[in-house]
Amino acid sequence: MGAEYSEAQKKASIKYLTEKTESIQIRVPKGKKGEYKAFAEKHGRSLNGLICELLDKAMENDE
Repeated sequence: MGAEYSEAQKKASIKYLTEKTESIQIRVPKGKKGEYKAFAEKHGRSLNGLICELLDKAMENDE
């Protein structure tokens, strides 16, 4: 079982997420999420990190 967060840590996390990040929801075919996640982990990335990296590279190449 993981360590529990204090209320102060919880508040700090919520504050950071609301001030520094935005959310994007995508839909993928059933079964693909696991494949995508495994691919990202195989390359030492989180799924979110890999998606952001790929989008950033595509945007750089588009310029």
